[in-house]
Amino acid sequence: MLHLDVQEVSVLQDYLRRRGWLDNEERIASVEQLGRGRMNYTLRVTTANRTLIVKQSQTYTEPFSTISAPAQRAIVEGRFYERTQLVPMLANHMPQLLGVDEENNTIVLQDLGDARNYTFLYQSSQFLPDVEAEALAFFLSELHHQFLSHTREPIFANSQMRALNHESIFVTPFLEDNGANLDAVQPGLQQVATAYRQDAALRKAVRQLGALYLSDDERSSNKTSKPTTLLHGDYHPGRWLQVVAGETTAVKIIDPEFCFYGPPEFDLGVLMAHLMMAQQPFAVLDVILSNYEKPTGFDEMLRKQFTGIELVRRLVGPAQLPLNLSLSQKQALLEEARLMLQ
Repeated sequence: MLHLDVQEVSVLQDYLRRRGWLDNEERIASVEQLGRGRMNYTLRVTTANRTLIVKQSQTYTEPFSTISAPAQRAIVEGRFYERTQLVPMLANHMPQLLGVDEENNTIVLQDLGDARNYTFLYQSSQFLPDVEAEALAFFLSELHHQFLSHTREPIFANSQMRALNHESIFVTPFLEDNGANLDAVQPGLQQVATAYRQDAALRKAVRQLGALYLSDDERSSNKTSKPTTLLHGDYHPGRWLQVVAGETTAVKIIDPEFCFYGPPEFDLGVLMAHLMMAQQPFAVLDVILSNYEKPTGFDEMLRKQFTGIELVRRLVGPAQLPLNLSLSQKQALLEEARLMLQ
């Protein structure tokens, strides 16, 4: 497998030409690596005429070469773009897929240009405008309704990525020694975390929810069973881009590498948890809930449970966020999460 390298411009240029993603006479003017904290090796390639985003996945995560990850995750992401680009509303909210190379686990995407992700919401006095909240809800509604089915495409089982995410969400945050020095994040947080890790009832609820997340037993041949739908799988502010062009602001959705067929409550639950951690007003949360069109069989209690586990794992697990919350505010959110998980 060819390993792309930001320093090897001539090799990259030859590769893109051979794949037909650059014209034979088109030359690379510059290359920069994007998002060093992302799972994949991501490059912005600039020529005299345009820019492209090139993503390659390896057998490890990009920030931490010691952490193994499924090498084909970029291909799964590419297939997500292929399917959803057949739906105009969804295609309008994502970068266009320009090519897939399965042999080298590489995809090429439209460059969305000058954009920022929505992690700015975690800071004080940053609020999500109603129109952008509506866009986030409409995107999920369309995705979940367009792909609601009793059957799955095999590639979207995405079992290895789900197993990786399961460990991060449902297991690691509850280990006594999970490598996170929470007092370095915020003095007193370690003691708060210990109380939740030692809560037997909470741990049982989390195990049951984790088993549901991993389950492939949808009895797809039984048309009376609850259908599942194609999920983004990691629907939070780091995966949303705010693209400003003149007077217009557009919301774009990226990085669906954790996508899978599963319960729609998971995507909405993650979304709601992050807006709560971002201290968004109840009115913003209501915009999301009132504009998300629930598919057949949607279980609001299950949605709240997924919201609860996302709150817990982000507040007391290793996957910390740049939150501007006091210890007491985190404790209040954790207590709310505990009630959701009961």
